[in-house]
Amino acid sequence: MHATAAAAALIVFLATLGMTGRLRDWLERRAIFDQPVDRSAHNVPVPRGGGLVLVPVLLAAWLGLALTGLAPAGDAALAALAAGLMLLSWRDDLRGLPVGLRLLCHVLAVVAGLAFLPPGAVFQGLLPPFIDRAATTLLWVWFVNLFNFMDGIDGITGIETAALGFGLALVAALAGAEDDGSAALALCAAAGALAFLRWNWHPARLFLGDVGTVPLGYLLGSLLLALAARGLWAPALILPLYYLADASLTLAGRMLRGERFWQPHRQHFYQRALGGRDDHAAVARLVLAGDAALVACALLAVARPWTGLAVAAFVVTGVLALMQRRSRLAAAR
Repeated sequence: MHATAAAAALIVFLATLGMTGRLRDWLERRAIFDQPVDRSAHNVPVPRGGGLVLVPVLLAAWLGLALTGLAPAGDAALAALAAGLMLLSWRDDLRGLPVGLRLLCHVLAVVAGLAFLPPGAVFQGLLPPFIDRAATTLLWVWFVNLFNFMDGIDGITGIETAALGFGLALVAALAGAEDDGSAALALCAAAGALAFLRWNWHPARLFLGDVGTVPLGYLLGSLLLALAARGLWAPALILPLYYLADASLTLAGRMLRGERFWQPHRQHFYQRALGGRDDHAAVARLVLAGDAALVACALLAVARPWTGLAVAAFVVTGVLALMQRRSRLAAAR
């Protein structure tokens, strides 16, 4: 299985790396750009739609692994549902769709996807089965959307996807669960993200767009929930903890202030950390350092879940505090 996972990841990496440049040229010819506005973190138009290569390549790998029996058969259905979200999100990238329609489609994809997760209580029996299912639905829908919300500066989604992918694979290997195919699926996601960073590192020459972030959030969310359903709830919570904390705290603050929280903004911790310096790479490296520490915490949590979670909370608090400090220093200039 190790050789198969490595081979699949290498194919995803090379295919994404090789085709993304051609996609960028096509997007430029079609004038499909992310135009800078007041809330943007970039100052010039940048082609948008990089997910049109990364996601199909990743979906092909998932389908191949599932159909050959190297991953659970249900992952083929999850890939098909992610493909539907990709098409919906591409339509949204081009012309925009009502928020309610997008959210309804996300909910439907999640409800359908729940049937293909491995059996087990995501909340570890703390909730009755029906409530566990409902809470899992809400958590997955939130993860899909926060993964999209957090794609606001160069490199951040590539870093997060790679960290989650490698972290999931390492946790599966340490816990003796890599033979279920989860490690191969996670490694493919990480490999595709690393290839995309070739084009998305600051200064970015290509953005993922919703066509990339929404299906990626859906697929990664399924892997995290599957990990929790197998009893590894602490690593599943720790790996995305920075994204969960930044997005959730920002949303809660906007709701408490009575703002229109569903509208785009620049209030995430990582966005405010940019200040006025447009220093995407420095903030992205801070996210990378935090994610690397969270991967280590997740590995610790395989054997000592509460210790790993406590250290992870300290790590995320430190990352958010450093971002807040960067924001204050920029405001003082």
